[in-house]
Amino acid sequence: MKCIIIDDEPLGRKAIELLVREMPNVLTPVGSFSNAEAAGKFLAANKIDLVFLDIRMPGVDGIEFARTISRDTLVIFTTAYPQYAVDSYELDAVDYLLKPIEQERFRKAVVKAADYLALLSAKPQTGGVESITAEQIFVKADRRFFRILLRDILFIEGLKDYVVIHTAEKKIITKTTLKAINEQLPPDIFLRTNKSYIVNANHIDSFDTNDIFIGRHELAIGASYRNGFMERFVQKNTVQINL
Repeated sequence: MKCIIIDDEPLGRKAIELLVREMPNVLTPVGSFSNAEAAGKFLAANKIDLVFLDIRMPGVDGIEFARTISRDTLVIFTTAYPQYAVDSYELDAVDYLLKPIEQERFRKAVVKAADYLALLSAKPQTGGVESITAEQIFVKADRRFFRILLRDILFIEGLKDYVVIHTAEKKIITKTTLKAINEQLPPDIFLRTNKSYIVNANHIDSFDTNDIFIGRHELAIGASYRNGFMERFVQKNTVQINL
């Protein structure tokens, strides 16, 4: 994947450059920038697969700049400030890395980005939800119809103009919106946790005020969805928790 780094701190750029060089079979660095303006000019003239983007920068910050990046380019946010995590998920970011970035955590984020890039490169021009019953969903993807049992769905993720349905065994991408599929799912089982995710409440292993944990997946709870999630999930499970 062709990638660039945007960070106003020289040491921050250097740290990510070193991590990028550890994955030469996956990442090809083609640029490093100290501000969004210079990076924007480069992106306008070059096709880039992945951007490592700092959030707190002088002038145009990372959150604002991410809104201008092509929908064909993936973004991984990098920052020393954990409070920006939820904002990153509101922008279809692939991941959010907290500085100082650990090598294994970086590797997982890059593998996730490569996986998503492969999904998007094979993205269906048509597709969507064909039908949903109390037990299963039929979706059209890759010129085929897939039958997925609702109980097998771990969570559903919005990715650009598509959704990715995650089960324990596979991921299926189809052309629809998270809003459209959410309106058809049983609300007593599937909960919207932020702009990018719908989770199957029956697969939630643990949670706190900021995140939900499903197996190895950590999904942020958006500020505007937090009260609704806490009320619906906690009340359904009759758990008395003082958070």
